[in-house]
Amino acid sequence: MLIDPRQATLLVVDIQERLIGAMSDPEGTRARARGLLAATAELELPTVISEQYPKGLGPTLAELKAAATGAEIVEKLHFSCVAAECLPASLLAREQVIVCGMETHVCVLQTVLGLLGLGKQVFVVEDVCDSRTPANKAAGLARMRDAGAQIVTREMVLFELLGSASHPLFRHISKTYIVGDPS
Repeated sequence: MLIDPRQATLLVVDIQERLIGAMSDPEGTRARARGLLAATAELELPTVISEQYPKGLGPTLAELKAAATGAEIVEKLHFSCVAAECLPASLLAREQVIVCGMETHVCVLQTVLGLLGLGKQVFVVEDVCDSRTPANKAAGLARMRDAGAQIVTREMVLFELLGSASHPLFRHISKTYIVGDPS
C-alpha cells in the first residue's frame, strides 16, 4: 500500500523543547523533522502536532512550528493521542496517518496502536522518531510493525506524496529535501 496524498495526514508527536535533549539523537531528529515538516507543508499535506503536557515539557520546537505552516497543535496528558481524544476530526476523517515523533516506544507507540485500533492505515517515519535509547526506539518500531503499521523513511514518504517525476514540485522537493538534505 502506498501513501495517497488525498487520504493522508501527518501527525507529529511531542517533539518538544524540554524533551528533545534527552533523546539519543537530538540534533538529527530535529533536522530530519524540520525537513519533513517543511516539505510536507510545501506539498500541502494536512498536519497535526501534539504536545505532551506543554506546561512541563515546553512547547513544540519553534523551528518545527515555523516549518509546519498551517499545522494544528493539540495538547494532551495521555501518552496516546487517541486515548487523549485530542485529534481533530480532519485527521480522523482520512484513511492514512503518517506518524513521527518522540518517544518512539511510549507516545508514538501508544498513538499508533490507537490509530490502528480505529482502522487507520499507519505509516511510521522511522528516521523522524527517537527515544532516549536506541534499544527502546528499536523495540517500539518492532512492536508497531508487528501490529500492522508500515515502517517508512522520509524519502519514502516524500516520493510517495509526489507520486511521479512529473509532479510540479518534484525537482524542488528532490533538490531541497532529498538530495540536498544534510541529515
